[in-house]
Amino acid sequence: MALEKVLLAKPRGFCAGVVRAVDIVNIALEVYEKPLYVRKEIVHNRHVVEELRGKGTVFVDTLLEVPSGATVVFSAHGVSPEVREKARAKHLKVIDATCPLVTKVHLEALKYAREGYTIVLIGHKGHEEVVGTMGEAPEHMVLISTREEVEQLRPADPARIAYLTQTTLSLDETREIITVLRERFPLIVGPPSEDICYATQNRQESVQAMAKHAGLILVVGSANSSNSNRLVEEAKKSGARSYLIDDYRNIQAGWFEGVQVVGVTAGASAPEVLVQEVVDHLKTLGAAAVEEFETTKENVHFALPANLASDLEAKTRVGA
Repeated sequence: MALEKVLLAKPRGFCAGVVRAVDIVNIALEVYEKPLYVRKEIVHNRHVVEELRGKGTVFVDTLLEVPSGATVVFSAHGVSPEVREKARAKHLKVIDATCPLVTKVHLEALKYAREGYTIVLIGHKGHEEVVGTMGEAPEHMVLISTREEVEQLRPADPARIAYLTQTTLSLDETREIITVLRERFPLIVGPPSEDICYATQNRQESVQAMAKHAGLILVVGSANSSNSNRLVEEAKKSGARSYLIDDYRNIQAGWFEGVQVVGVTAGASAPEVLVQEVVDHLKTLGAAAVEEFETTKENVHFALPANLASDLEAKTRVGA
Protein backbone atom coordinates (compact mmCIF):
# COMPACT_ATOMS: atom_id res chain seq x y z
CA MET A 1 0.00 0.00 0.00
CA ALA A 2 1.49 3.32 -1.06
CA LEU A 3 0.54 6.98 -1.12
CA GLU A 4 -1.79 7.66 -4.03
CA LYS A 5 -3.84 10.80 -3.46
CA VAL A 6 -3.84 14.18 -1.74
CA LEU A 7 -7.07 15.76 -0.51
CA LEU A 8 -6.67 19.52 -0.26
CA ALA A 9 -9.05 21.13 2.22
CA LYS A 10 -11.11 24.08 1.05
CA PRO A 11 -11.35 26.49 2.79
CA ARG A 12 -7.85 26.51 4.23
CA GLY A 13 -5.14 28.97 5.19
CA PHE A 14 -5.52 32.74 5.47
CA CYS A 15 -8.77 34.03 6.96
CA ALA A 16 -10.09 37.55 6.33
CA GLY A 17 -8.56 38.85 9.57
CA VAL A 18 -5.11 37.58 8.64
CA VAL A 19 -5.37 38.92 5.07
CA ARG A 20 -6.28 42.30 6.54
CA ALA A 21 -3.46 42.26 9.10
CA VAL A 22 -0.77 41.32 6.56
CA ASP A 23 -2.14 43.89 4.10
CA ILE A 24 -2.01 46.53 6.83
CA VAL A 25 1.70 45.95 7.44
CA ASN A 26 2.55 45.88 3.73
CA ILE A 27 0.63 49.09 3.06
CA ALA A 28 2.06 50.79 6.16
CA LEU A 29 5.57 49.97 4.91
CA GLU A 30 4.76 51.96 1.76
CA VAL A 31 2.90 54.84 3.41
CA TYR A 32 5.04 55.63 6.45
CA GLU A 33 8.73 56.20 7.08
CA LYS A 34 10.73 53.18 8.15
CA PRO A 35 11.32 51.57 10.48
CA LEU A 36 7.77 50.37 10.98
CA TYR A 37 7.23 48.70 14.34
CA VAL A 38 4.81 45.83 15.03
CA ARG A 39 3.95 44.86 18.59
CA LYS A 40 4.21 41.05 18.90
CA GLU A 41 3.87 38.82 15.83
CA ILE A 42 1.35 40.33 13.42
CA VAL A 43 -0.10 36.80 13.03
CA HIS A 44 1.16 33.53 14.46
CA ASN A 45 3.19 32.25 11.53
CA ARG A 46 6.99 32.24 11.39
CA HIS A 47 7.16 32.49 7.60
CA VAL A 48 4.87 35.52 7.46
CA VAL A 49 6.83 37.29 10.19
CA GLU A 50 10.19 36.60 8.54
CA GLU A 51 8.97 37.85 5.17
CA LEU A 52 7.73 41.11 6.68
CA ARG A 53 10.93 41.48 8.71
CA GLY A 54 12.84 41.20 5.45
CA LYS A 55 10.89 44.19 4.11
CA GLY A 56 11.93 46.42 7.01
CA THR A 57 9.39 45.62 9.74
CA VAL A 58 10.71 45.64 13.31
CA PHE A 59 8.86 43.25 15.61
CA VAL A 60 8.93 44.11 19.32
CA ASP A 61 7.57 42.48 22.45
CA THR A 62 6.71 45.70 24.27
CA LEU A 63 6.22 49.37 23.45
CA LEU A 64 9.34 50.13 25.54
CA GLU A 65 11.29 49.13 22.42
CA VAL A 66 9.48 51.66 20.21
CA PRO A 67 10.88 55.22 20.01
CA SER A 68 8.55 58.07 20.92
CA GLY A 69 6.60 59.38 17.94
CA ALA A 70 7.18 56.27 15.80
CA THR A 71 4.53 54.29 13.92
CA VAL A 72 3.44 50.99 15.46
CA VAL A 73 1.01 48.32 14.30
CA PHE A 74 -0.96 46.31 16.85
CA SER A 75 -1.23 42.64 15.92
CA ALA A 76 -4.37 40.81 14.79
CA HIS A 77 -4.80 39.33 18.30
CA GLY A 78 -5.72 42.64 19.91
CA VAL A 79 -4.35 44.57 22.89
CA SER A 80 -5.56 45.73 26.28
CA PRO A 81 -6.51 49.34 27.13
CA GLU A 82 -3.28 49.52 29.14
CA VAL A 83 -1.24 49.02 25.96
CA ARG A 84 -3.25 51.68 24.15
CA GLU A 85 -2.61 54.12 26.99
CA LYS A 86 1.15 53.45 26.84
CA ALA A 87 1.05 54.15 23.09
CA ARG A 88 -0.69 57.49 23.72
CA ALA A 89 1.86 58.42 26.40
CA LYS A 90 4.70 57.87 23.90
CA HIS A 91 2.86 59.79 21.16
CA LEU A 92 2.96 56.78 18.86
CA LYS A 93 1.02 56.68 15.62
CA VAL A 94 -1.04 53.51 16.04
CA ILE A 95 -2.33 51.39 13.18
CA ASP A 96 -4.67 48.82 14.69
CA ALA A 97 -4.67 45.45 12.90
CA THR A 98 -6.86 43.77 15.54
CA CYS A 99 -9.19 41.32 13.81
CA PRO A 100 -12.74 42.76 13.83
CA LEU A 101 -13.98 39.47 15.30
CA VAL A 102 -11.63 39.91 18.25
CA THR A 103 -12.77 43.52 18.62
CA LYS A 104 -16.33 42.15 18.84
CA VAL A 105 -15.34 40.09 21.90
CA HIS A 106 -13.68 43.14 23.52
CA LEU A 107 -16.86 45.18 23.06
CA GLU A 108 -18.96 42.37 24.55
CA ALA A 109 -16.64 42.28 27.57
CA LEU A 110 -17.08 46.01 28.11
CA LYS A 111 -20.87 45.73 27.78
CA TYR A 112 -21.18 42.92 30.34
CA ALA A 113 -18.76 44.68 32.72
CA ARG A 114 -20.82 47.90 32.59
CA GLU A 115 -23.90 45.85 33.46
CA GLY A 116 -22.21 44.35 36.51
CA TYR A 117 -21.76 40.78 35.30
CA THR A 118 -19.04 38.35 36.28
CA ILE A 119 -17.57 37.41 32.91
CA VAL A 120 -16.26 33.89 32.31
CA LEU A 121 -13.77 33.94 29.45
CA ILE A 122 -13.17 30.53 27.90
CA GLY A 123 -9.65 30.52 26.50
CA HIS A 124 -5.99 29.59 26.86
CA LYS A 125 -3.95 31.33 29.53
CA GLY A 126 -1.13 33.43 28.10
CA HIS A 127 -2.47 33.60 24.55
CA GLU A 128 -2.18 37.18 23.27
CA GLU A 129 -5.86 37.37 22.36
CA VAL A 130 -6.85 36.30 25.87
CA VAL A 131 -4.43 38.77 27.50
CA GLY A 132 -5.95 41.61 25.47
CA THR A 133 -9.54 40.62 26.19
CA MET A 134 -8.92 40.15 29.92
CA GLY A 135 -7.39 43.61 30.00
CA GLU A 136 -10.71 45.22 29.05
CA ALA A 137 -12.32 44.44 32.43
CA PRO A 138 -9.89 42.49 34.63
CA GLU A 139 -11.86 43.05 37.82
CA HIS A 140 -14.94 41.47 36.23
CA MET A 141 -13.34 38.54 34.40
CA VAL A 142 -12.24 35.02 35.22
CA LEU A 143 -10.46 32.72 32.76
CA ILE A 144 -11.24 29.01 32.38
CA SER A 145 -9.86 26.46 29.93
CA THR A 146 -11.64 23.20 30.83
CA ARG A 147 -15.06 21.97 31.85
CA GLU A 148 -13.56 20.83 35.18
CA GLU A 149 -12.75 24.45 36.04
CA VAL A 150 -16.44 25.33 35.87
CA GLU A 151 -16.93 23.64 39.25
CA GLN A 152 -14.39 26.00 40.82
CA LEU A 153 -16.26 29.15 39.79
CA ARG A 154 -17.61 31.25 42.65
CA PRO A 155 -19.27 34.31 41.10
CA ALA A 156 -20.40 37.10 43.43
CA ASP A 157 -23.93 36.80 42.04
CA PRO A 158 -24.81 33.55 40.20
CA ALA A 159 -27.75 35.40 38.65
CA ARG A 160 -25.42 37.87 36.92
CA ILE A 161 -22.87 35.83 35.06
CA ALA A 162 -21.90 35.92 31.37
CA TYR A 163 -19.51 33.99 29.15
CA LEU A 164 -17.26 34.89 26.24
CA THR A 165 -14.76 32.81 24.29
CA GLN A 166 -11.40 33.14 22.58
CA THR A 167 -12.04 33.11 18.84
CA THR A 168 -9.68 30.26 17.91
CA LEU A 169 -10.80 27.42 20.20
CA SER A 170 -12.07 23.95 19.41
CA LEU A 171 -15.72 24.35 18.51
CA ASP A 172 -16.86 21.07 20.08
CA GLU A 173 -14.85 21.49 23.28
CA THR A 174 -16.08 25.06 23.74
CA ARG A 175 -19.69 23.98 23.33
CA GLU A 176 -19.15 21.30 25.98
CA ILE A 177 -17.83 23.90 28.42
CA ILE A 178 -20.75 26.23 27.67
CA THR A 179 -23.19 23.35 28.26
CA VAL A 180 -21.64 22.69 31.68
CA LEU A 181 -21.75 26.42 32.47
CA ARG A 182 -25.46 26.54 31.64
CA GLU A 183 -26.15 23.50 33.78
CA ARG A 184 -24.43 25.05 36.78
CA PHE A 185 -25.62 28.63 36.16
CA PRO A 186 -29.05 28.49 34.48
CA LEU A 187 -29.24 32.30 34.25
CA ILE A 188 -25.90 32.69 32.46
CA VAL A 189 -25.96 34.86 29.34
CA GLY A 190 -23.72 34.86 26.28
CA PRO A 191 -23.12 36.89 23.12
CA PRO A 192 -25.88 37.09 20.48
CA SER A 193 -23.66 35.15 18.07
CA GLU A 194 -20.79 32.75 18.70
CA ASP A 195 -17.37 34.24 19.37
CA ILE A 196 -15.62 31.34 17.64
CA CYS A 197 -14.29 32.76 14.37
CA TYR A 198 -16.10 31.67 11.20
CA ALA A 199 -12.77 30.58 9.69
CA THR A 200 -11.84 28.53 12.76
CA GLN A 201 -15.21 26.79 12.57
CA ASN A 202 -15.02 26.19 8.81
CA ARG A 203 -11.53 24.73 8.97
CA GLN A 204 -12.38 22.46 11.89
CA GLU A 205 -15.52 21.14 10.18
CA SER A 206 -13.52 20.55 6.99
CA VAL A 207 -10.90 18.52 8.87
CA GLN A 208 -13.59 16.48 10.61
CA ALA A 209 -15.14 15.60 7.26
CA MET A 210 -11.80 14.96 5.57
CA ALA A 211 -10.72 12.56 8.32
CA LYS A 212 -13.35 10.11 7.05
CA HIS A 213 -11.49 9.84 3.74
CA ALA A 214 -7.81 10.27 4.70
CA GLY A 215 -5.65 8.12 6.94
CA LEU A 216 -3.28 11.00 7.65
CA ILE A 217 -3.86 14.75 7.81
CA LEU A 218 -1.06 17.32 7.65
CA VAL A 219 -1.80 20.75 9.11
CA VAL A 220 0.40 23.58 7.86
CA GLY A 221 0.90 26.10 10.64
CA SER A 222 3.28 27.31 13.32
CA ALA A 223 3.49 25.76 16.77
CA ASN A 224 2.22 28.94 18.49
CA SER A 225 -0.90 29.11 16.29
CA SER A 226 -3.92 28.22 18.42
CA ASN A 227 -6.26 27.49 15.52
CA SER A 228 -3.64 25.29 13.80
CA ASN A 229 -3.18 23.20 16.94
CA ARG A 230 -6.94 22.79 17.21
CA LEU A 231 -7.03 21.41 13.65
CA VAL A 232 -4.57 18.68 14.62
CA GLU A 233 -6.71 17.85 17.65
CA GLU A 234 -9.89 17.70 15.57
CA ALA A 235 -8.27 15.42 12.98
CA LYS A 236 -7.13 13.01 15.69
CA LYS A 237 -10.52 13.03 17.43
CA SER A 238 -12.10 12.23 14.05
CA GLY A 239 -9.94 9.14 13.59
CA ALA A 240 -7.01 10.27 11.44
CA ARG A 241 -3.37 10.53 12.39
CA SER A 242 -2.29 14.15 12.18
CA TYR A 243 0.83 16.29 12.41
CA LEU A 244 1.42 20.03 12.62
CA ILE A 245 4.13 21.13 10.18
CA ASP A 246 5.72 24.52 9.70
CA ASP A 247 6.52 23.64 6.08
CA TYR A 248 7.29 20.66 3.85
CA ARG A 249 10.72 20.19 5.44
CA ASN A 250 9.09 18.86 8.61
CA ILE A 251 7.47 15.95 6.75
CA GLN A 252 8.83 12.49 7.61
CA ALA A 253 8.60 9.65 5.09
CA GLY A 254 7.71 7.18 7.85
CA TRP A 255 4.39 8.92 8.45
CA PHE A 256 2.98 7.52 5.21
CA GLU A 257 3.39 3.82 5.93
CA GLY A 258 0.05 2.19 5.12
CA VAL A 259 -1.43 5.51 3.95
CA GLN A 260 -3.06 5.79 0.52
CA VAL A 261 -4.83 9.13 0.99
CA VAL A 262 -3.38 12.11 2.84
CA GLY A 263 -5.34 15.24 3.69
CA VAL A 264 -3.70 18.66 3.73
CA THR A 265 -5.05 21.80 5.37
CA ALA A 266 -3.62 24.99 6.83
CA GLY A 267 -4.28 27.16 9.84
CA ALA A 268 -5.71 30.63 9.38
CA SER A 269 -2.27 32.28 9.52
CA ALA A 270 -0.46 29.95 7.09
CA PRO A 271 0.23 31.31 3.57
CA GLU A 272 -0.89 29.33 0.54
CA VAL A 273 2.64 29.09 -0.86
CA LEU A 274 3.55 26.76 2.02
CA VAL A 275 0.56 24.53 1.22
CA GLN A 276 1.59 24.26 -2.40
CA GLU A 277 5.14 23.33 -1.40
CA VAL A 278 3.71 20.54 0.76
CA VAL A 279 1.61 19.27 -2.16
CA ASP A 280 4.63 19.33 -4.47
CA HIS A 281 6.63 17.35 -1.91
CA LEU A 282 3.85 14.76 -1.55
CA LYS A 283 3.92 14.28 -5.31
CA THR A 284 7.57 13.26 -5.04
CA LEU A 285 6.48 10.63 -2.49
CA GLY A 286 4.09 9.05 -4.99
CA ALA A 287 0.84 11.02 -4.76
CA ALA A 288 -0.33 11.12 -8.38
CA ALA A 289 -3.71 12.75 -7.78
CA VAL A 290 -4.60 16.00 -6.00
CA GLU A 291 -8.27 16.73 -5.31
CA GLU A 292 -9.80 19.75 -3.58
CA PHE A 293 -12.08 18.77 -0.70
CA GLU A 294 -14.55 21.66 -0.40
CA THR A 295 -16.96 21.76 2.52
CA THR A 296 -18.10 25.39 2.41
CA LYS A 297 -17.44 28.67 0.61
CA GLU A 298 -15.94 31.73 2.25
CA ASN A 299 -16.47 35.28 1.06
CA VAL A 300 -15.56 37.50 4.01
CA HIS A 301 -13.59 40.76 3.68
CA PHE A 302 -12.66 43.37 6.28
CA ALA A 303 -11.91 47.03 5.58
CA LEU A 304 -8.60 48.69 6.40
CA PRO A 305 -8.37 50.86 9.55
CA ALA A 306 -9.74 54.32 8.78
CA ASN A 307 -6.50 56.19 9.56
CA LEU A 308 -4.42 53.93 7.31
CA ALA A 309 -6.98 54.14 4.50
CA SER A 310 -7.00 57.96 4.63
CA ASP A 311 -3.19 58.19 4.79
CA LEU A 312 -2.92 55.83 1.83
CA GLU A 313 -5.39 57.94 -0.15
CA ALA A 314 -3.48 61.11 0.68
CA LYS A 315 -0.17 59.59 -0.37
CA THR A 316 -1.74 58.31 -3.59
CA ARG A 317 -3.05 61.81 -4.40
CA VAL A 318 0.36 63.36 -3.81
CA GLY A 319 2.01 60.79 -6.06
CA ALA A 320 -0.59 61.11 -8.83
